[in-house]
Amino acid sequence: MNDISFCTLTELRRRLGRGELTSVDITRSYLERIRRLDPRAHAYAAVYEESAMLQAEAADLQRKSRLPLPPLHGLPVAVKDLCEINGQITTYGSAAFRGHRSTVTSAVIERLSAAGMILLGKTHTAEFAYSGWGINPLMGTPRNPWDWTGEHRVPGGSSNGSGVAVAAGLAPAAIGTDTGGSVRIPAAFNGLTGLKTTYGLISAYGTLPLSASLDSVGVLTRSAEDAAMLTQPLAGFDARDSGMHDRPQYAIDLDDAPPVRGLRIAVIGPTQYSWPLTDDVQRATDQTMRVLASLGATVEHAEVPIDFAELARNTGTLIAAEAYRHHRAYIEDNERPIGDACRERVLKGKAVSAEALLATLEHRRRTIAAFNHWMRAYDLLLTPTLPFVAPPLAEVDETLTSPMAFTRAVNYLSTCAITMPSGFSEDGLPIGAQLVAKPWQENLLLRTAHEFQQVTDWHMRAPQIS
Repeated sequence: MNDISFCTLTELRRRLGRGELTSVDITRSYLERIRRLDPRAHAYAAVYEESAMLQAEAADLQRKSRLPLPPLHGLPVAVKDLCEINGQITTYGSAAFRGHRSTVTSAVIERLSAAGMILLGKTHTAEFAYSGWGINPLMGTPRNPWDWTGEHRVPGGSSNGSGVAVAAGLAPAAIGTDTGGSVRIPAAFNGLTGLKTTYGLISAYGTLPLSASLDSVGVLTRSAEDAAMLTQPLAGFDARDSGMHDRPQYAIDLDDAPPVRGLRIAVIGPTQYSWPLTDDVQRATDQTMRVLASLGATVEHAEVPIDFAELARNTGTLIAAEAYRHHRAYIEDNERPIGDACRERVLKGKAVSAEALLATLEHRRRTIAAFNHWMRAYDLLLTPTLPFVAPPLAEVDETLTSPMAFTRAVNYLSTCAITMPSGFSEDGLPIGAQLVAKPWQENLLLRTAHEFQQVTDWHMRAPQIS
């Protein structure tokens, strides 16, 4: 069996179907790689080695029945350590919850299991999912594998372990959550495709909230095709999640969207950047425009009727207020081992007055209406995902800089976005481009990213690690 570490879900599925591999082969290969490389990568909070092998054996037995099986049946996946599994430890990325055993099982886990997927383990997260850089001083910060032997570079957060696990070939795909960029940031820093879904598409039941009005569940994969395949079984109504009530039902299907040819794509111009881009990122953004135009889209710079910096600040207000509401019972207990930066961010929510919160919510309603009206003239909006590539961990001051200049606005607008690999810096670090659509237009995002990836190969590259 040749190395499968960087295979897509799509390729693994084909090889399973042709009988070239078994689920046991695939699962054992990833578990052996995790055993060998994760002490350095630090992607996993827990590895379910015994149960994963048992699941793989059962999947192979089911396949022998020759009855129809779900597309993802027998394929491995990793899940962010915010998703509860009844009887298992869920730490939420916090040393204060090292011994916390879940009493419920999240909808995400239920649906992955129903799809026949094999759970390799839980991936690390920034504490309480509250860091765009993915830094976790008490539980450890995963290592960006694109600088494996040099400096410890940030993985991006808060789904830091999920990004590193897929990028390092320790899982073919992973689940993350996104409140202000927490799927897209680690995806872009690690050279992956990351889908931030519309609020209410995927049930958040049994997944720790950071900001219940902004949180969405998303996926980190090697390709847009994989992102579609993994999102499909996760989407759908769940009465236990109040955020899904009165939301439309939406099925994920790459073919249920128009091709790139004929699309109108707006591009944010430099005058609206809320943070300056590095030359490498600007070049990658310009190249992405040219590729989309070559596929037949009309691509043009446009003045977007939003202030990205203002929306980032307002998103921060909502996150802090709602995070404090959830964690207020213990966040001020200094005896609990909670990181100083995380504690400080949560405590900022205590100072958000009712008047300020109501003003922010009203501003959000107006902004969503204005953006959706403006988007009637366009199919997609293109922005950089991040203004820069992953910096060394030692150089990051979380109080001065943030990677969320272009990502937070999407959550504030309650819509969907995808980041796709769009190039590399001069020193070989991945760069991502972000496509933003109207709410409930995931299929358009996935179709466009898939066509983009048919004529580019950035998503196929992998870091040199051993």
